[in-house]
Amino acid sequence: MFEQVIENLRTATATNIHMQQELFNKWVSLWPGVFTPGANGSDQVKKVQKKWVDFTAEMVKKQRETLEAQFSAGLKNIEDGFSLAKAKDPEELRAKTVELWQNSIQCIRQMYESQLREFQGAVVKWTDLMTKDAA
Repeated sequence: MFEQVIENLRTATATNIHMQQELFNKWVSLWPGVFTPGANGSDQVKKVQKKWVDFTAEMVKKQRETLEAQFSAGLKNIEDGFSLAKAKDPEELRAKTVELWQNSIQCIRQMYESQLREFQGAVVKWTDLMTKDAA
């Protein structure tokens, strides 16, 4: 009984993998500039795979740097928030609060602009990889 269940599971898994491969091939064939493997297809595939690995590694590295900068800025803002308790009078508290608020908004704006520039750069590199290098 268990053998039949395992065999049915194996068949379903193989069918699922085959269907996913067909779907992926049809999806990739819709992209302009994507090559079809021929006599030198394996060399071309390896070349594109290496470029994808480099592209992905670069994007992950940039994302890590962005997250580190965001966490550092957030930690600084938290520390600055705790320093508000050191204010001696309400006017100083108000001035420090306004300064903290302005710095926080400025920091968030810079982070979003940085992420947008990185995204735009990634789209340009991805497009170049898919159209020029793959052809």
